[in-house]
Amino acid sequence: MTDAIAAQLRLSPGPVDLSAIETDAAPGFTGKKADGEAALAAMASELADLQERLWAERTAGSERRVLLVLQGMDTSGKGGVLRHAVGLIDPQGVRITSFKAPTDEEKAHDFLWRIEKGVPAPGYVGVFDRSHYEDVLIAKVRGFAEPEEIERRYGAINDFEARLVAEGTTLVKCMLHISADEQKARLQERLDNPEKHYKFNPGDLDERALWPAYREAYEIALERTNTEVAPWHVIPADKKWFRNLAVAQLLLDALRGLDLQWPVADFDVEEQERRLADEAPVA
Repeated sequence: MTDAIAAQLRLSPGPVDLSAIETDAAPGFTGKKADGEAALAAMASELADLQERLWAERTAGSERRVLLVLQGMDTSGKGGVLRHAVGLIDPQGVRITSFKAPTDEEKAHDFLWRIEKGVPAPGYVGVFDRSHYEDVLIAKVRGFAEPEEIERRYGAINDFEARLVAEGTTLVKCMLHISADEQKARLQERLDNPEKHYKFNPGDLDERALWPAYREAYEIALERTNTEVAPWHVIPADKKWFRNLAVAQLLLDALRGLDLQWPVADFDVEEQERRLADEAPVA
């Protein structure tokens, strides 16, 4: 019931018009909320098994790893995806990196310098909670970099991602696509509930005022970096349950596609079994 999701969410090559992509849909899934939540829970066992296989392969020298890139406007649900989708995987095998405003040291280097340090090691499922795409989104909208530099960065990102893939990284890039109306409702909910005031940042309203500029920046970035080896998936994010289900399905598809195998023992198993059977009883 969930296998059709990935094909529906993969972004087609060419110009991108986000206004033409629904934010309150569940493409590739015919069930309701309860069905989606049940389908998400049903993925846990296979996700855990495949993640353990990925982790085990590293002990035999495998360089393979998975990197989930999450991008989206404020309140689009990156934290919810981490809890409900990525949370199905053993946390020992997950590395989450959140990219905030760059420090002075990071600004002294190329924009990808700090990103390189966050790339997961072999065997891990890595997550970028925001990512290198901030450097062609907020940097473009807020004018933190010159237009020529922004233009250079699209190519640098494509080269960077192609190298990661060539070195054994499977990239899963997800743009969490939320509507302006739904974002307003979620921000209002945070203001209405004192227990959620900690989630609210007055700066979110400053960014919201620039919604058209951000939409254009996203459309350009998606078009320019939607490559064959590192394609984008646009996830309708108004329905939280579908957003979580969709990202989990994409992760599951990525892990399945690796055809992960348990490493073959580099010792004589039968000999070790005999040794264990013949050992003296522990006093």
